[in-house]
Amino acid sequence: MFNFKPNFFNHEIGIDIGTVNTVIYVKSKGVVINEPSVIAVRNLGRKGNKEIIAFGSDAKKMIGRTPVGVSTIRPLSHGVIADFEMTEHMIRHYMKSAIGPNGMFSYPRVAVCVPASVTEVEKRAVVEVTLAAGAKEAFVVEEPFAAAVGIGLPIYEPQGSMVVNMGGGTCEVAVLSLGGIVLNHAVRVAGNSLDENIIAMMRQNYTLAIGESTAEEIKIAVGSAMPIDQELKIDVKGRDLVDGLPKVVRITSTEVREAIEPVVAQIEDTIRSALEQTPPELVRDIVDQGIVLTGGTSQLRGLNLRFADALNVPVHVAEQPLFSVAMGLGKILEAPEEKRKVSITIERQNG
Repeated sequence: MFNFKPNFFNHEIGIDIGTVNTVIYVKSKGVVINEPSVIAVRNLGRKGNKEIIAFGSDAKKMIGRTPVGVSTIRPLSHGVIADFEMTEHMIRHYMKSAIGPNGMFSYPRVAVCVPASVTEVEKRAVVEVTLAAGAKEAFVVEEPFAAAVGIGLPIYEPQGSMVVNMGGGTCEVAVLSLGGIVLNHAVRVAGNSLDENIIAMMRQNYTLAIGESTAEEIKIAVGSAMPIDQELKIDVKGRDLVDGLPKVVRITSTEVREAIEPVVAQIEDTIRSALEQTPPELVRDIVDQGIVLTGGTSQLRGLNLRFADALNVPVHVAEQPLFSVAMGLGKILEAPEEKRKVSITIERQNG
């Protein structure tokens, strides 16, 4: 049982800090921040000093377009912190944007998500970076748990629920019952892997070099996990790898589907493996209720139908898949009784 002391300034926020996007929920306000997890920096001299020049959407626009001395950084990789200092700056910036500059004097209480598959060391790093960014208290919630709460699944009942949380860097498959995670399978492929396969396909089939932003646009415009009724086409601009000149090629949704198939198949195999290891009574519940997909990658065309056909289980996409985790954090913050049911680690700053 955790004793949450009253917060005089009443700032409580939930942070879903992901490899690709960061979403922030402020108690009593809802989701107020949805920004790319990207920072643009300018290198200052030989001592390695850096000046941050942009965050989020502004920084993402610079990817692949920066001059000498300027670079873009994704502080997280596969759901874990890759650059502690830059993660701290990013969280501080987004917390300040979420609650206002004056609100930072209250040192907010923060619920922050981590993949269920991370180590205790990686989990502690998330707590420490959140405290360093200005939080008075920080506690961690496992992402599949938060997603299930956000969706509204009956996870506190003696009933099995399965959530597949697919972000940019990782895909986690979790079975929950009686307020806890029964089993969790994770694979470090997700949205970014789809983009990488599209980039590789363009190089191999068309000797065309494209950047990650272009690959993401292709995925959104014509990507699919199953054949679609009417084939889609898109003109792709890039640099010819043979003569180095600009080139435009037209590709189809079929080509993109074939390029991303290995990644989709790997996620499918992960879900199948989780089902095979789930206790029979919980499998029965999952068949009745269906599997729920969350995260940005769940929006790939036909993905739920592909999984449903392959696994013989109904598969649904959450209403707001990008915000499921953040909404779950919000429900935990809003409802004291749910706070007490979450298994978490609390750290406090001195003073």
